[in-house]
Amino acid sequence: MGSEGPKAVTIHVTGFKKFQGVAENPTESIVTNLKDFVERRGLPPGATLGSCTVIETAGDGALPLLYQTLESSISSTTNNEQVVWLHLGVNSGALKFAIEKQAVNEATFRCPDELGWQPQQLPIVSEDGETSRARETSCCTAEILKYLKKGGFDVTISDDAGRFVCNYVYYHSLRLAEQKGHKSLFVHVPLFSRINEETQMRFVASLLEAIASTC
Repeated sequence: MGSEGPKAVTIHVTGFKKFQGVAENPTESIVTNLKDFVERRGLPPGATLGSCTVIETAGDGALPLLYQTLESSISSTTNNEQVVWLHLGVNSGALKFAIEKQAVNEATFRCPDELGWQPQQLPIVSEDGETSRARETSCCTAEILKYLKKGGFDVTISDDAGRFVCNYVYYHSLRLAEQKGHKSLFVHVPLFSRINEETQMRFVASLLEAIASTC
């Protein structure tokens, strides 16, 4: 039969729309423009950019689209393929990029989400038990960090994705990824006023390369 080639990696990306205090979410622009940017730049052999989806900055209200996005990527998976769900969110107070290692089973929204929901100390998935329950990404965050730093990007690893919509989406994604044998990763980016759009586009393209090379 001959030996199999390197495992193919398909990365599906999501970003968020605006929310209270952030009139223009950089992740909406990044995700909207990512396919064109990556087509011009290219990806390593075996790596493919899958769907690029912008979702509402909401908890429960965003779940149907989130699950539809995740499930559709599952149905199109081949045997020799690693699927990665990459979620991008903005941290309006940040000065650098942050790779989130984990999500916590707690929804405590500091302000109402875009559909008016503001849970306080609720478990995101009640059957998972306590709000202190955490789920970690199976992506190689240390290797991804090293790759990005080598590219000159100001990036760190974080173990606190907050308790707002970003953490909420990440928790659901990590849980489904674990069930399906896929991988999930969340990365926070700053506002464009802190790090300009061109640099952020290059960062996300490099992030795709880093994920593909470490899977």
